[in-house]
Amino acid sequence: MSSLKRLVYAVIHFLREQSQRDDYTSDEQESLEVAVQCLETVFKIGPEDTHLATPKSLEEMFSQAYLKKEELTPIESFSSLPADIEKAEQLKDEGNNFMKEQNYEAAVDCYTQAVELDPKNAVYYCNRAAAFNQLGNHSNAVRDCEKAISIDVVYSKAYGRMGKALAAMNKYKEAIGSYQKALDLDPDNESYKSNLRLAEQKLRHVASPTSAGFGFDMTSLMNNPAFVSMAASLMQDPQIQRLMSGMMSNSGGGPAAGVGGLTDLSSLIQAGQQFAQQIQQQNPELIQQLRNQVRSRSFSGTTEEHS
Repeated sequence: MSSLKRLVYAVIHFLREQSQRDDYTSDEQESLEVAVQCLETVFKIGPEDTHLATPKSLEEMFSQAYLKKEELTPIESFSSLPADIEKAEQLKDEGNNFMKEQNYEAAVDCYTQAVELDPKNAVYYCNRAAAFNQLGNHSNAVRDCEKAISIDVVYSKAYGRMGKALAAMNKYKEAIGSYQKALDLDPDNESYKSNLRLAEQKLRHVASPTSAGFGFDMTSLMNNPAFVSMAASLMQDPQIQRLMSGMMSNSGGGPAAGVGGLTDLSSLIQAGQQFAQQIQQQNPELIQQLRNQVRSRSFSGTTEEHS
């Protein structure tokens, strides 16, 4: 916004000069003054805001663009004034304090104001990405990280925070790439190493055909001696044998009539529930272990410092 105000200030200055020309009629001068007043009101700019003055006049900007066939200078390319840079740093520090207090909305507001004052500082975008991650707004976090990287291509924190956002969006392959880039730039960072391993585990878990549809790894489950022993014992139970016989009869397209016959989906679900109850009664400790295994696999972020 500060860069835009500087551009508008240049327009106002130009219009005010034009309104004082003698070759304009009084009506034309009045129209220009109205235009100046409208711009000043909308953008809250007054004659006293001399700090918004740019090195080049509006005429010089346009003459460079058209007479020399050069593109207009983007607004973000204006160099921030020393006062703006100092204020932006203060806002960044305030945002960091809000992050420590877990007031992430206020942190986003501070970092946003800092970005407006100094849009070429990668730290402000990266810190705002961290706040967005905490708020669960991961898509905005990714965009801010990409902006930070476009400004500073070797900014490891931007890659690390983008990896965290991508992982939270279940984009593990992309997250691995971001974490790997962060590690290339900062090889001793334990947080990046840990998050990279977690993302790789998640990717393997998602890609594994034995884990599809389950909250735990079926391969490790079948290698669990306690589970194998319990399953073998259950298969000797006549009631379980009848349930399994009914399932096999249905799956093969054979007759489902008779004891244990399963004629519809609700019967299949009921059989599964009975089987689960039998497992629970046989070995409740193992069931609890499986539940703990599911909980331990949840992807967790790590505490990070802010610039």
